[in-house]
Amino acid sequence: MMISVIVRTLFFYFFIVLAYRIMGKREIGQLGIIDLIISILIAELVAISIENIKDSIFYTVIPIIILVILEVVLASISVKSRKFRSTFDGKPSILICNGKLNYKELVKQRYTMDDLLLSLRQQSIKSIEEVEYAFLEPNGKLSAFKYNLFKTKSSFPMPLILDGVIQKETLKYLNKDINWLHKEIYKYNLNEKQIFYAFYRKNKIYIIKKCEL
Repeated sequence: MMISVIVRTLFFYFFIVLAYRIMGKREIGQLGIIDLIISILIAELVAISIENIKDSIFYTVIPIIILVILEVVLASISVKSRKFRSTFDGKPSILICNGKLNYKELVKQRYTMDDLLLSLRQQSIKSIEEVEYAFLEPNGKLSAFKYNLFKTKSSFPMPLILDGVIQKETLKYLNKDINWLHKEIYKYNLNEKQIFYAFYRKNKIYIIKKCEL
């Protein structure tokens, strides 16, 4: 019995290493919702298989293979479709903008002041007053940007187009509309579908075109 447990443990160790290599896993803190769910399911399947040594090992291997294939397929769709990616992984949320707390977003994300202060301390930031911008990323990590030495207002790049999709929230924040954006990108003889990334900074639009294959 003990030998069977050891053999199963060693087998699943190398099998899971192979599976994660195929899935191209990132760091734990960078896992999206789909990645996290699949990781939990795989861990549960392996734990059950090691405990129930009377059951065939294929009852665990086959579901894991299915989960790996599912993750690879969903990851491919996520790369090609921003809408799919936003639906499952979510979007970054601005918690601090120009040094001001965004209370509505804090409440919406159920992110308490204690959570915010803790995340800032982990980045060696003593107080909120030092922060000009702070974003809650889809993976739950806080990205904070401190003021410069003279604490003068800087211009943070605001995404206007991502993967050919117009970011209406950014336009609303800038008090601009879609017609304004269309006129601006038309100056470059482009439409939004031809643009991989466009951002607005210091009253100017910067554009990265999609590669033509």
